[in-house]
Amino acid sequence: MDNFKGLTVDTVDNQEFSDPSAPAASDTQNVKIKDIPNDNENIELGIQFKNTGEINVPPLLIDQILGQEDAVEIVKKAASQRRHVMMIGTPGTGKSLLAKAMAELLPKEELEDILVYPNAEDNNNPRIRRVPAGKGREIVAAHRAEAQKKSQSKTMIMLALMVGIMIYAVITNQILIGLFVCILFMTLARQFIGRDDALIPKLLVSNYNKQHAPYVDATAAHAGALLGDVRHDPFQSGGLETPAHDRVEAGDIHKSHKGVLFLDEINILGIESQQSLLTALQEKEYAITGQSERSSGALVKTEPVPCDFIMVAAGNVDALEKMHPALRSRIKGYGYEVYMRDSMPDTPENRDKYIRFVAQEVMRDGRIPQFDEDAVKEIIREAKRRSGKKGHLTLKLRDLGGLVRVAGDLAGADGAQYTTASHVLKAKKISRSIEQQLADRYLENKKDYESFLRGGGEIGRVNGLAVIGGDSGIVLPILSEVTPSLSGSEGNIIATGQLKTIAREAVKNVSAVIKKVTGKNIEAIDIHIQFVGTYEGVEGDSASISIATAVMSAYENIPVNQSVAMTGSLSVRGDVLPVGGVTYKIEAAAQSGIKKVIIPKSNELDVMIEDAYKDVIEIVTVSTITEVLEYALVDSPKKDAFLKKLAEALKPEHAE
Repeated sequence: MDNFKGLTVDTVDNQEFSDPSAPAASDTQNVKIKDIPNDNENIELGIQFKNTGEINVPPLLIDQILGQEDAVEIVKKAASQRRHVMMIGTPGTGKSLLAKAMAELLPKEELEDILVYPNAEDNNNPRIRRVPAGKGREIVAAHRAEAQKKSQSKTMIMLALMVGIMIYAVITNQILIGLFVCILFMTLARQFIGRDDALIPKLLVSNYNKQHAPYVDATAAHAGALLGDVRHDPFQSGGLETPAHDRVEAGDIHKSHKGVLFLDEINILGIESQQSLLTALQEKEYAITGQSERSSGALVKTEPVPCDFIMVAAGNVDALEKMHPALRSRIKGYGYEVYMRDSMPDTPENRDKYIRFVAQEVMRDGRIPQFDEDAVKEIIREAKRRSGKKGHLTLKLRDLGGLVRVAGDLAGADGAQYTTASHVLKAKKISRSIEQQLADRYLENKKDYESFLRGGGEIGRVNGLAVIGGDSGIVLPILSEVTPSLSGSEGNIIATGQLKTIAREAVKNVSAVIKKVTGKNIEAIDIHIQFVGTYEGVEGDSASISIATAVMSAYENIPVNQSVAMTGSLSVRGDVLPVGGVTYKIEAAAQSGIKKVIIPKSNELDVMIEDAYKDVIEIVTVSTITEVLEYALVDSPKKDAFLKKLAEALKPEHAE
């Protein structure tokens, strides 16, 4: 379990659950996998093709976006009206691709080059000039050619004078004095005769031969890279100094002038930088100065530099909390906010879009074989599985694109003409995430050291289920013990295992159910709950029914069947609520040798396990804690009496 140190065991996955309008049976069901609608049925496609090379890939990125129709419409409107956009959502759903697509939609004709010139009146205040795209190179080349001519003329004059001095020195037999005079003359000329190259303007931002408006990814850029900077000059006198204008460096806000500036994880940008970014958004120009007070560049400040860009800010939901309020307000007042979808309905039309997605990934990679029809169907099956919802396809396409490339690499290594379904299946095994590999090793270690049991009955011990990293399940043993209260007057529920906010709230909900069910003086006892092996903490509420089962088993002294594992959230009234990651949790239980899994009834349609586990595990769907205990506790007269009392205690109270 040491392999898990540094990881948080997540007991709930932040996914949308099954449609609440779907009919749900009130009776507990003991369901074999084969009785659950099979997710691995033959995938029907509306497009007939032999390989993805036959699929037309749209030339524009905006037409290649998959499943984000609302976001696409917003980006099109924002591009036409030059509005800023905030995109919030799960990583890998296409935020950066949408930003690139916006850059393609902006008019190329408006692009400009930006030049910085020396200022004869104030050397530390370089001048700024904007010209049409492509003209900047011509202007710099013309100035450079003129400077070279002047430099050549001065060089010829100096050579002529020195030759004359040396001829006179030879005639007068004063060669050493002549050499000294020549060296002195060259030194004074370097000091007092101006350098012609110091007057050449610097091309600060070039859009020469750009096919579309610039797209600049400024994610995690420091202040100098984002806002521009002035390089330090170690030689500040003696004719060796670098002209101030030549040390000016454009920031990302200037390079994205007339284009798109993309900032992912906007919340990690410093508050000072966010404030400066707000100023640039408002004024559409921002002067460049040295970012370090210890540098000679701190003395230099240019005229305002154009930075009329469209900002696309992105991040997860928590990014909104640390974002500068005024910057957020600027986007809301002069732009759009969009929440990215992480799944889409599994319809024939959307399956056909997945065909194009695979074709796009093959085209972008450029080194892997085309996929045949069966390989594409296998990718679609995996998309259904990764969505975590029955009847949906995932839109976390970055990870799925990785699967496409690994499968293509395997096909290339085999020398195959096309990537086949067998290559995709092999790729699924070798492209497992770190969390999946750790989860597998965790389960192996637990088996070796028998950290969780797979048979018999134990009092106060339950095999809970959890997910880590969002795509890997583990068996989470939970132990409970009831002892006399230390205070003698006030009972406590003591939970160990570094519970985090949501998990602690879940324990409180469980305590409410326990108090209602037992009907005894709970103030006289302490209830201890231990999450075994969770060194770095537990978060989420999907262990609620496991906690309740362990505590009630310990309180009533009734053994729990150790061949059963469970997951589910528990309301304060004893209802079992849906959780995330049920597919991965069931597979972890099956891999561990568990024979039966209890899940919420509302999660039944979310089960999409691999074929290998279909015949080795049984699923029980439940709606109340009473049903959980009916399947979890070992049969005995004491169990029957307790369940009867439990059902009576949790019976809904109707108002008269």
